[in-house]
Amino acid sequence: MCRHDCVNTDGDFECTCPKGYRGNGRVDGEGCRRGEPLLLKIFAGSALGVIILLLSACLIYLELKRRRSNKAKEEHFHRNGGMMLLEKLADRERSPDMVKIFTSTELQKATNDFNNDMIIGQGGFGTVYKGLLQDNTLVAVKKSKRVDPNQTEQFINEVLVLSQVNHRNVVRLLGCCFETEVPLLVYEFVDNGTLSSHIHNQSKGGCLIDWDMRLRIAAETAGVLSYLHSSAATPIIHRDVKSDNILVDHNFTAKVADFGASRLVPVDHTQLSTMVQGTFGYLDPEYMQTNQLTEKSDVYSFGVVLLELLTGRGAICFDKPEEEKNLSYFFLSMLKQDRILEIVDDGILIVGDDKNRESQIMEVAKIAKRCLYVRGEDRPSMKEVAMELEGLRLGGKHAWARNGDDGEETESLLRDRLNEFVGNGDGYSNTTIGYDSIRDQVNLLPTMGGLGR
Repeated sequence: MCRHDCVNTDGDFECTCPKGYRGNGRVDGEGCRRGEPLLLKIFAGSALGVIILLLSACLIYLELKRRRSNKAKEEHFHRNGGMMLLEKLADRERSPDMVKIFTSTELQKATNDFNNDMIIGQGGFGTVYKGLLQDNTLVAVKKSKRVDPNQTEQFINEVLVLSQVNHRNVVRLLGCCFETEVPLLVYEFVDNGTLSSHIHNQSKGGCLIDWDMRLRIAAETAGVLSYLHSSAATPIIHRDVKSDNILVDHNFTAKVADFGASRLVPVDHTQLSTMVQGTFGYLDPEYMQTNQLTEKSDVYSFGVVLLELLTGRGAICFDKPEEEKNLSYFFLSMLKQDRILEIVDDGILIVGDDKNRESQIMEVAKIAKRCLYVRGEDRPSMKEVAMELEGLRLGGKHAWARNGDDGEETESLLRDRLNEFVGNGDGYSNTTIGYDSIRDQVNLLPTMGGLGR
């Protein structure tokens, strides 16, 4: 039986549905039900087509964006010196695997897209961010301040220098990244700030460090410089030794940082002709006059760091009277008048009747004086300085030079300690300050020469 129209056929019948309906029309079948309007079909088909087009356009856009991003990363890689690094590693017959190449995505995630809240240091050459890698390793990411093709070689230089340094008192380089607009360096995270912050800014979160800590930090830093000068595969001159570039960990262990200005010294050279670079107040006066960089330039800068540890003063203090602005000059003047204890930091003279401490302080002052001689050839080597400071730490005054039955034994002990200290390493720079011109500091040289040698 049909619900609507019925058409008889030979021995059977067929049911039909009215216009606009569909089905078999039978009462005992699916009957007739209203069909979808043609307009709705057209709309549905068009909508589906538009959706497909939009999805296709999105996929094409994302693919083009990915390709542009990859092309930009490739351009950054070349401009930032990625190929230069690989070539120099090859020239030195060193494996590229010795320097980990991070992706920009890894470091963006680690630093929360370089969020300002992650900044832990800023300086003349860039910003340092605290980061957390996927394996929960804390790192410090150094991001250059601006794109400067002239700094590419300096960036690669820092990577090369640190890739060959393996010393427990050097901030360890974990890798670098060339894919960003400005190059990035990734270091181990040192959690207690700079030496400068602890001896100059105790009111801003720095900790008061006693004499024993200061003497140990001085000995550790001297050990690093001795290692760089005489024990590294290729001798290295740091060229920017200062308290801002000495970090300390939670145990107040020294970690020398910022090798961007460092120079590798060819085996057959004792000096290099370079443009004067460094921080006023720490710059070797002989280097400033001759442009001849030697290992003794680091010795001079280290001498200024010793003065900071002794006095708690900055290398350059513009808020002091004229005769006290330059710490090196003021120290030498007070030493000549035998008034050193008057300018020693109060924090290390708490125990007034500690004669051993006073004796150590005077010995360190004498070492500093020798480091500050105007002529480099008159200064001791960093190995000699490291041995003297380590000798003081062991409780002796020039312990290796004592007379007596135990002299050879003591000397042997010191040399063993020094070899361990400077020869077998195991595995945020603030804005440069100074005089308005180099001439201002060079003008002090005649006076300083009269105080030194």
